[in-house]
Amino acid sequence: MKKIRISAVSYTNTKPFLYGIQNTPVIEQIDLSLDIPADCAQKLIDDKVDIGLIPVAAALQLPEWHIVSDYCIGAVGAVNSVFLFSNCDIREVKTVQLDPQSRTSNNLARVLLKNFWKVEPEQVTDAPDYGQSTDANTAYVQIGDRTFGKKVKYKFVYDLSEEWQRFTGLPFTFAAWIANKPIPQQFVDEFNRALKFGLDHRPELLKELPKRDDFDLEDYLMHRLDFSLTEDKKKALFLFLDYIKKL
Repeated sequence: MKKIRISAVSYTNTKPFLYGIQNTPVIEQIDLSLDIPADCAQKLIDDKVDIGLIPVAAALQLPEWHIVSDYCIGAVGAVNSVFLFSNCDIREVKTVQLDPQSRTSNNLARVLLKNFWKVEPEQVTDAPDYGQSTDANTAYVQIGDRTFGKKVKYKFVYDLSEEWQRFTGLPFTFAAWIANKPIPQQFVDEFNRALKFGLDHRPELLKELPKRDDFDLEDYLMHRLDFSLTEDKKKALFLFLDYIKKL
């Protein structure tokens, strides 16, 4: 049988899924690649993979897309790895540097800036001083492992998942397992079982991960992240896509 090509995000938040995939028979049916979120999405758009754990905003660039799993990268409230770090209060920000590795989180920041905070700062992609600016009115979006331990370094820190919940009352879905073509249900069922296996074995996974003094990985993987693609998370996903279309 032809293997299913899958691209998954390479961050810590995906490690429970990878643990399940790599420790169950489904791995024999998969050609797996690990990528940053933006590249994961681009591979799906370019049909270099069949399924991607992609930032949900990227679904708008696919002519055909299908959610193929009961699981996602999501959060109910603060996620502790998707931030807007700022040198001033959000309502005084004049420039926002966007994260070169993320589509969804950049769009989440843009949605919140426009609709929740109601401010219109300049938005900069590929800023030469990304994440380093000392300008008093500059902020930047950053996601994933690069944010670990950074909260204490800034006076103004906005957890974008928490701010989304304040805005909408809903959880947030950062990334979902999305296919660009129909996938056989038999594979989807086995894939779901593999992902569940990984989630059920997070305590074992945590023993394998390097310890950090500046970040609580157990709290992050067991409590901050919420991996079930619930009806509320699906509702939030489609609401978010609607907001993106209106930007």
